[in-house]
This record gives sequence, structure tokens and C-alpha cells, in this order.
Amino acid sequence: MNRILPGRRALLAAAALSGPASAFAQDQWPTRPVRIVVPYAPGGGTDVTSRAIAEALTGRFGQSFVVENRPGANGVVGTEQVSRSTPDGYTFVAQTATHIMARQMQTLPYDPVTDFTAIALMARYPLVLMSSNRAPFRDLQSLIAAARAQPGGIAQGTSDAQSSYTAALFAKQAGIELNEVPYRGSGAYLADLTAGHLPVAWGSPATAAALVASGQIRLIGVSSRERSVYLPDVPTLREAGVQEAEFDGWFGLFGPARLPAAIARQMNQAINQAMATPEMQARYRTLGNEVASLDLEQLAALMREDDARWAQASRNGLIRRSS
Repeated sequence: MNRILPGRRALLAAAALSGPASAFAQDQWPTRPVRIVVPYAPGGGTDVTSRAIAEALTGRFGQSFVVENRPGANGVVGTEQVSRSTPDGYTFVAQTATHIMARQMQTLPYDPVTDFTAIALMARYPLVLMSSNRAPFRDLQSLIAAARAQPGGIAQGTSDAQSSYTAALFAKQAGIELNEVPYRGSGAYLADLTAGHLPVAWGSPATAAALVASGQIRLIGVSSRERSVYLPDVPTLREAGVQEAEFDGWFGLFGPARLPAAIARQMNQAINQAMATPEMQARYRTLGNEVASLDLEQLAALMREDDARWAQASRNGLIRRSS
């Protein structure tokens, strides 16, 4: 008969307990509320899209998914907080294509690729050029004509790297000089836009949706190659004669690095399933969002592609590095 020494017996007992307990804990995730940090002010496209997804995830998992706005430093403050959080599946950050692009604009306290676990795309979208109702131009052609008549005399508002890039690309390809005014979030420039202090601004359709619906601002251009199926009356930049100025953005969800793969896959599948429901698709139509279902492997490839793309854009002088 084989004898098991007391010390060995204790180790085997501990292993027997820890294995099932660990599996049980993972199977039961989440067991408490989950936080989704939006590193921008309330009311913008990232915020409203994240809240729609959080509501769907709450219903899917039976635990509250709570959106917490942590604006600052163009999204860096809240994003850094998540990069340093415990990778246990209870803290995520909602970001845009700016997340990858930002490393070309400033020195970041984290690596946007290696310090995060990419979870899912929540939506794709073009950017829209919004015009104040008090601005003298009502379409792209009249804006371009006015800008040529007064180089640098017309301001265009931006709030992040992707809107700054699109604004610079538009001006370059249109052969005009506009005065870019960077804001610390879309909520700030929307207030100036509706008040008439700012003539035009760039943002996501979700950012503009409520003000367009209430007639407080106009959409005069869209950055996609083709007209958006959700914004069929808004012309593309190409239609106004501005060639090669297309941009398509995304809203994505990220966790800290070393997040358990099982949790990442559960979240990815749940978000993709939520986007496939008629209810979410109807909600997306009101926001100008497009469904963007990617699995984890496809998403990782997109992050690598974006990283290379924005590095090239920086070399081409289309992304300005802050001082």
C-alpha cells in the first residue's frame, strides 16, 4: 500500500480545492457590478454608445454594467486608470480609434496595444462635419468658398485625435486653411456650436444625433467613401470635390492586459450578440452607428493594422504631435 505523507496529503487537498474553486469563480463571472470607464465627458458618441452596450450587457449577465465618465487629457486619464487596474473582468474602458492614434500625438503613460486586452468593437462610424445654424454656409461648397476667401479665418472644432486627423486631412485635400480649435470633449464644442460661437466641428454621428434631431445644428458632410445608410441626405466629402479624405472610426471596449481569455471571449460574444438584435440595430440607426462584429482574433489584427496606419499618417504630416 502506498503511503501519503502528511505534507503531501495537505498539498493534494489544497490542489483539489483550488482547482474547482478557480473554475467555479471563472464560470460565475461576473458576481458583482462591472465598471465601464468612458474617458470623455458625458453626451458624446463614446458615452451614448457605451451606455447602450452596458444596458444590453446588464440584461445578458444579470449584473449591472455601470458607465463611469473619467474625462481628462483627451482620454488619457481614464484610460491610464484602466491600464493599471486589476485584470479580473470588473474594469473596462470604452475608446475610439483615437486610442491607437494617440501615441503619434503625445507621449502616453501606457502602450495602447500591449497594455490592454482588446475585447470588442461596439460600432463603426464615419465622422460628420457639423455646422452651426448661425454659420453663413449651409453646405460643403459654400464652406470651402468662404475658407478660400478668408484663409485661417474660419474655425473648425475637434475633440480628439481622430477628429483632428480628419479635420487636417479635409483642409489639406480641399486646398484650404481652417483654424483648428481643439476642445476637451465633444460636449464643450457642441455648446459653442449651438450658440453660434463655433461655425463647424467634426464628430461622430452619435455625438451629433440629438442636436440634429432637434434642429439645432446641420450636417454638411460625412467622411465615409459612400453616403452612410443612416444619413442618406448627407453628402460625402468626395461629392464636394474633396478627394482622398475618407475616414472611418470605431468605438471599442478594452480591458487591462492579462485579462483571462475566457472573460474576454464571453464579453466579445455577448457584445456581438447584442449588436445582432433588432432592438440594438434600431437604436444604432438613431445614432448613425454601424454594427461592427469582430471576433477576438480579427480585432487583434485590426489593432495592429491601425497602429501601422497611424504611424504612416504621422510620417506624412497628417497627425500633429503636441508640444
